[in-house]
Amino acid sequence: MGAVKKCSVAMLVVVVVVCGVALQAQVGESQQNNNCSTELNSLTTCAPFVVPGQPMTTPSSDCCTALQTVDHDCLCNTLRIAARIPTACSLPPLNCA
Repeated sequence: MGAVKKCSVAMLVVVVVVCGVALQAQVGESQQNNNCSTELNSLTTCAPFVVPGQPMTTPSSDCCTALQTVDHDCLCNTLRIAARIPTACSLPPLNCA
């Protein structure tokens, strides 16, 4: 897996862990957002592949299946939101290059 793709997956797993509860806790959340939250939560199976300190291995079939089933718009919107978090916290933007 390329460095940029690996960074994107790592960032997504972090976002799922950090923001997943917040997404589910929003009052009046639409069904689409519920589906997106559920899909993103399924990506926690990818954590062993992207968490620092873990041996570099091939993602499990469960991880690959979870990634394949996540809606493209859900994934892209989440990555866009995650990319804005550092700036909102007065931190430098992420640079995964």
